[in-house]
Amino acid sequence: MDQPNQSYSRGSQDKTLLAMTIGQAFDNTVAQYPDGEALVVRHQPRRYTWRQLAETVDLHARAFLAMGMQTGDRLGIWAPNCAEWCISQIASAKLGVILVNINPAYRSSELEYVLKQSGCQWLVCAGSFKTSDYHGMLQELKPDLRGIISLDANPPPGFTPWSHLAALGAGVPPEQLHTRQASLHFDQPVNIQYTSGTTGFPKGATLSHHNILNNGYMVGESLGLTAQDRLVIPVPLYHCFGMVMGNLGCITHGTTMIYPNDGFDPLLTLTAVAEEHATGLYGVPTMFIAMLDHPRRGEFDLSRLRTGIMAGATCPIEVMRRVISEMHMGEVQIAYGMTETSPVSLQTGPDDDLERRVTTVGRTQPQLESKIIDEAGNTVARGQIGELCTRGYSVMLGYWNNPEATHGAIDEAGWMHTGDLATMDEHGYVCIAGRNKDMIIRGGENVYPRELEEFFFTHPAVADVQVIGIPDERYGEAIVAWIKFHPGHVVNELELQTWCKGRIAHFKTPKHFKFVEEFPMTVTGKIQKFRMREIMIEELGVGGD
Repeated sequence: MDQPNQSYSRGSQDKTLLAMTIGQAFDNTVAQYPDGEALVVRHQPRRYTWRQLAETVDLHARAFLAMGMQTGDRLGIWAPNCAEWCISQIASAKLGVILVNINPAYRSSELEYVLKQSGCQWLVCAGSFKTSDYHGMLQELKPDLRGIISLDANPPPGFTPWSHLAALGAGVPPEQLHTRQASLHFDQPVNIQYTSGTTGFPKGATLSHHNILNNGYMVGESLGLTAQDRLVIPVPLYHCFGMVMGNLGCITHGTTMIYPNDGFDPLLTLTAVAEEHATGLYGVPTMFIAMLDHPRRGEFDLSRLRTGIMAGATCPIEVMRRVISEMHMGEVQIAYGMTETSPVSLQTGPDDDLERRVTTVGRTQPQLESKIIDEAGNTVARGQIGELCTRGYSVMLGYWNNPEATHGAIDEAGWMHTGDLATMDEHGYVCIAGRNKDMIIRGGENVYPRELEEFFFTHPAVADVQVIGIPDERYGEAIVAWIKFHPGHVVNELELQTWCKGRIAHFKTPKHFKFVEEFPMTVTGKIQKFRMREIMIEELGVGGD
């Protein structure tokens, strides 16, 4: 359904959208595969068949009813990956309660903003995670909530222990849950996810059952997931990658969900893949790099792996090649999207050749449309660069209580403007050139960080690289490359600049290099280029914005 001369593409119409709520889809899977393994949480450690997971979900949904949760109420969840996260996700969906995902890395001011902006009445929280004392922050904030459920066995006064919910739920007849569930429809909001804004406060993308259930389903369809598959999910559940592509992708296919740990750990993830006989694995590029370069990787049998997704950041070509050859993920796919589009709008396919899988983000997903436009809003010709836009079932209902921001992101025709620069080839494959704001203009020349990053990945010493622009008196902007080396490799700045000569245009050669062990990033593995800019401006003493 592509327009041969214009950068417009319509995804396949062969796959029908699921016209049901998340609760209905979950119950259908339970009925189909009652004794299949549904959820494995290795660090707690817990295992559930679909029947067992359904029993605990329904019991906790009834407990939420006992606490007074109404359709449309907001329930925040502030916790790392755990069984209770998954249970809360499904139980709240069965009640029409809107789950508000709260980043586990948030501190007091961010937590306070999200609770107030979303109008949360309830909160499920861990006691602590890494260096964050959740209980302490909440006691200090004293948020205006009707109840806080703690995952700790012995929380301070004022918190309801999760362990008390079973008894609460037992006092509510199952018919009450069935009545509530039957009153819901699939276009109702079910989830608010705050986008990690690089400037200003984050915005709450409001997503419906229809948005995220179908997106998880379509991602799973592309991967060919079945009830025989076992998917390791080391990405955070609070993010779309974990709770939609992971949990809902599995729930719609009867696939086993496996959480290797509460946060990402390369060794524990490799262990989970081997010991659980996993067939699929998700991750952002930094996670795959950490697993590939782990000194003990050779000890683990990864031979049952066949598929998975690498997404969430630029997917370097060399890393993709190694994942296919060294981790047996012959059918690994690239997915692209944003929280506001549930999240995936473009995806490579299982039959795409290696070149397409390592150089593009694939084609438009089923039942969606894509186009690339210029600044005047006109669709550009194939091969020309412009802003990528998405339209269809996956586009969010809007930003929660923020009509102005919603209007700025979704136009009158229903197109979500991504802010990403891209090109579309004659076959409908899309290449991302980078964020609008990431493009570097050096002496009037447009430099796309993505292109330079791919170039540096071909250097044998480079494990990971990020390219940014900083203010420069002479050229307007100067190019800076942050580089992380493979273990045992070191190259100096002069050697890298010499290596660039004759390989890339002189104006694309970075003026500055910074050699690092890690990049500043969000908990989901997204690189914070704005922080890198701030650091370089301070270190080099150049003028800021």
